[in-house]
Amino acid sequence: MLLNGKAAIITGAGAGIGRAAALAFAREGARLMLADVKAADETAEIVKSAGGDVSWVRCDVSSAAQVEDLVRKTVAAYGRIDCALNNAGIESRIANTADITEAEFDRQIAVNLKGVWLCLKYELPQMVQQGGGAIVNTSSGAGIAGAPGWSAYSAAKHGVVGITRCAAVEYARAGIRVNAICPGPIDSPMGKRIAADNPGYKELLIAHSPNGRLGRPEEVAESAVWLCSDAASLVNGAILAVDGGTSA
Repeated sequence: MLLNGKAAIITGAGAGIGRAAALAFAREGARLMLADVKAADETAEIVKSAGGDVSWVRCDVSSAAQVEDLVRKTVAAYGRIDCALNNAGIESRIANTADITEAEFDRQIAVNLKGVWLCLKYELPQMVQQGGGAIVNTSSGAGIAGAPGWSAYSAAKHGVVGITRCAAVEYARAGIRVNAICPGPIDSPMGKRIAADNPGYKELLIAHSPNGRLGRPEEVAESAVWLCSDAASLVNGAILAVDGGTSA
């Protein structure tokens, strides 16, 4: 029960890492507010069937009004926000830097970077007011190394690393910890879509993985649980690769 009684926001909770995190957070005793640009009702029902305390809202994290409403509804439901996993994100088309369209670049920044900033913008004041909290932002292996064909996605995810480090230092004395996780290739719905659009890409990723396989959403979720828990009380501003050694 690492998160027993804690109120937690999880964005991008409809599937993949977000859904796995919802189940893991609930298992550890957290009360959940789930958010997704699509419905998160199926994830909520799975959590409820396992005995979890859960609510959900539809939220596009690139919209300031919707993120502010997410935070307001969480506080209305639970009185506080003890931890948050700012996880919502979208994949990109594989293309060289000069071949990305302006619209594709803007969309990556809007969801994958601005979306994390907006979550921080509204979560942090609430945590300051209540005297502390823990936040985990989802970056990527493409946020700590170059990823050919993914420059817009990589730019956004590198930005998540930067904003995580800045917020960690700014709010440490307010009792708030801000860390980031950087998943490597994961066998998630997003990963399956990318593999379907790019024959041979999955096999290439596996060939370059030291442990010879893709990661599972549940493995990423466990790292987020720990970072949000009091067991990680001295961990702040960390950028944690969860990739089976690929970045090494």
